[in-house]
Parts: sequence; structure tokens; C-alpha cells
Amino acid sequence: MIPDPKTFYPRDFQGYGADPPDPRWPGGAKLALSFVLNYEEGGENTVLNGDAGSELYLHEVPGGTPILGDRNRTVESQFEFGARAGVWRVLRAFAARGFPLTVYGVGRALELNPDVARAFAEAGHEIASHAWRWIDYHGMDEATERAEIAKCVETIERLTGTKPVGWYTGRISPNTRRLVMEHGGFLYDSDAYDDDLPHYVQGPKGPHLVIPYTLDANDMKYAVPPGFSSPDGWERYVTDAIEVLLAEGRAGAPKMMSVGLHCRIIGRPGRTAALQRVLARVAREPDIWVCRRADIARHWWTTHPPVA
Repeated sequence: MIPDPKTFYPRDFQGYGADPPDPRWPGGAKLALSFVLNYEEGGENTVLNGDAGSELYLHEVPGGTPILGDRNRTVESQFEFGARAGVWRVLRAFAARGFPLTVYGVGRALELNPDVARAFAEAGHEIASHAWRWIDYHGMDEATERAEIAKCVETIERLTGTKPVGWYTGRISPNTRRLVMEHGGFLYDSDAYDDDLPHYVQGPKGPHLVIPYTLDANDMKYAVPPGFSSPDGWERYVTDAIEVLLAEGRAGAPKMMSVGLHCRIIGRPGRTAALQRVLARVAREPDIWVCRRADIARHWWTTHPPVA
């Protein structure tokens, strides 16, 4: 049911306003930089997962018409590249710099490749929940979504030995955040794109932390129009964003920044080269705190607790 906008308008356009708080990042950093690797391969639309047809979204030939009632082996093989080759290339790039990642792990995808799940954990990366499936949850009934949240959490804990403390669905339902809060055990969710700093929302059990994510500084823009036609465009956009936010931080208003990555996209060799150059630029900058989203969440809960 859509509320009457004359009496209830549940959107916040004010935020922190002209004077955002000083996040007081560890070590006096002027920018908290969160790299996120989306691990989705095998969780996408396919009749093998009981779906009506094949996946249309975020691969090398986007758009078109899905194949209904049968597999699209061309699309499936592009996702398989991410799991077979791309993920390892990205992990090597981050290991070379000693930088941590937050992994948005789709439960079904991790279940199909437990070696990758273990590799994420052994490298010290955060594995956050990215829903049970990589699908649009908007029309899913509440009971099914509730069960899938629990199934995703159980799968990540079983495969990695640790319960996830972060959540990101992406294509959410009207119930997603409430169900995540209802499930409990999460320090944050990232199903928002509304700020350069974390913020709290009120939930049924009290304040809930939101760490906003990004759809702009994201390699998904290689696969959706208007987007990046070359690695140079993506690299320039990300480095320009870093420079602007560093300047703001040095002027007295530090922020956070997210960079979204996908194994089957940035893991292609020509795009990994751009990623390596971005990581090299970041490594030269002592004012950047490269961190996991769980690290940001723990810092925010401690340093900026919700006001009673």
C-alpha cells in the first residue's frame, strides 16, 4: 500500500545538512575507502535455479530477450568466467597491495563454489550477505524473503565459519530492511545510495546503521548505458572521486567512498589493468584508510553512537 503523501512522506532530504559530522577516521585519515567485490556467479537467473528464463543483466551483451524455459549457455559461461578466473585475478590484485575487501556474497553462488568462500575468509576479507539469489526481490512474498535471508546467513557461516555482519540485497523489496533488522545480528546494511557518510535509521528494535553503497563508482557501468566504454573512463571516474573527497577531507570534512566491483567484469584482464592502477594510486596516499565495511560500522557505532 502506498502512503498518502499529503500526510506521510517517508523520505529524508535533509541528512546531515551543510555541516556533516567529522567521522574521526582511524589514524586521522581524510577518506575511508571501501572496495566491494560482488560475488554473484551462479546466483543469477537460469532455469537451473528454477527461474523462468535466462539472465539479462550485467554481462558482456546486455539487453535483448531472455530465453524462456531453457538455458542461455552463452550468458552462463560469462558468469562462469567470474568464478573460474576473474575472482582469482581480483584477489591477486588486492593481495599484492595488502588491501582488504568487503565481499557481497550471494548465498547460492558461494554454495556452488565453496573454495572461493574459503579463500575470501582465509585472506581476511569480510563476507557480507548479498541475498540468497542475485535476482529482483521487489515482488517476492514476505515469508519467502524471510526464509532466504536466514538461508543466506546460514550458508555463509557454514562455508566460512563466521556469521555475516553486513547485508546488501541490491534489488530490494518493500520488506527487505525490516526483515534484515528482524533477523538480527547485523551491524549494518548497505541498501542505500543517499550519502557520503554512514547514518542511522529507526527500526522496530532501535537504531539501525546504514552504510551507503554506490552505483556510480562501480564497474557495473561497463555493462549498462550510459556507462564506461573503456577502462580509462572507469579509472578516471574513480580517481577523480578519490581526489575530490580527499580535498574535502583535508579541508575539514572527511567522507567515505565505495567502489563496486564484479568478478566477471573487472576480472577481465583489460579492466584489471585499470584496477591495478587505481590501487597503485591509493597505495601512495597516506590519508586514505582502506577498510572493510564492517570496520566502518564498528568505528561508527563506537565513535558516533545513535542519539537517544
